[in-house]
Amino acid sequence: MAGLSILAVLFSVSCSPARKAIKAPIKEEGADYLFKKLKEHELRYTWFSGKFSASYKNQKKSNSFNGQIRIKKDSVIWLSLTPGLGIEAIRLIITQDSVKMINKINNTYYIGDYGAVNRFLNTNIDFDLLQAYLLGNDLTFYEDGKFRATIDKGSYKLSTAERLKLKKYVRNNEEKVRGFIQNIWLDSETFKIVEADVKEISNDKIKLEASYGDFENIEGQLFPKALDVTIWATNTIKVKAAFSKISVDVPLQFPFRIPSGYVQVK
Repeated sequence: MAGLSILAVLFSVSCSPARKAIKAPIKEEGADYLFKKLKEHELRYTWFSGKFSASYKNQKKSNSFNGQIRIKKDSVIWLSLTPGLGIEAIRLIITQDSVKMINKINNTYYIGDYGAVNRFLNTNIDFDLLQAYLLGNDLTFYEDGKFRATIDKGSYKLSTAERLKLKKYVRNNEEKVRGFIQNIWLDSETFKIVEADVKEISNDKIKLEASYGDFENIEGQLFPKALDVTIWATNTIKVKAAFSKISVDVPLQFPFRIPSGYVQVK
C-alpha cells in the first residue's frame, strides 16, 4: 500500500508523457468526449447472468452468502441468495415498479414497491440505480446533464451537480422528478467506471458509493468481477461481492413462485 501511495504522489506531480496523455482528452475534448467514451465502453447486453459470493454489514450485523443474479436489461433483476448451508434462503424479483421476495427461512413473502423498501432502509433507490451500480454501468433514463471533467486519483473524474430522471420514466406516484448529484471516476485507459457515487439533491444524508475492480474480458467486453458498495443512510449498509461464471446475452428464465402456506409480510 505504501508503494501505491508513493506512485500516486509521483503520478500527480509528474510532467511525464503519461501525465500529459491523461490530461489530453480533458484539455482537447472536454467532458463531452469522456462521457461519450464512458458510454462506448459500458457493458452492452440484453441478458446477463452470473454467480457471486458476498459479505453484508448493517450496523453491527454482518453476514456472508453466495448467490445467483439474472438480469433482463431495463426490465427484471432476479436474485437468489444462499447462506453457508448451501440451501436457498431468499429469492427476489425486482422490476421497474415492484419488489417481490420469498423468505424460505421463515416461510414468508413480500410484494410491494420501492417506497416500502426505501422507508425500511431509509434510502431512495430505484430500479435504474440498482441495475447500473450492480454492473458498473452509467444510469439509464436519466438526463446526460452537464458534466465537469477533472483528474482525480489518477483517473478521469466526471461530476454533475444536477442529473434529472427523464420525465417519461417517472412513475405516476412520484411527486416530483428526482435529481442527483453524481461523480464518476473512469480508468484512463479503458474508460471503464472504477468508482461512482450518487447523492439525492433533496437529502444530504443519503449517499450511494461503489467501486469496481478485477476486470475480466467477457466476450470482448470488460466486466468488473469485484464490487464494493456502501449506502450511507441512517443504517449504513456495506456490501462486497465477487462475481464468477458470467454470461452475456443468453436468454434466461426468472422463476418465482410463492409456495402455499407462506405468510405475507407488510
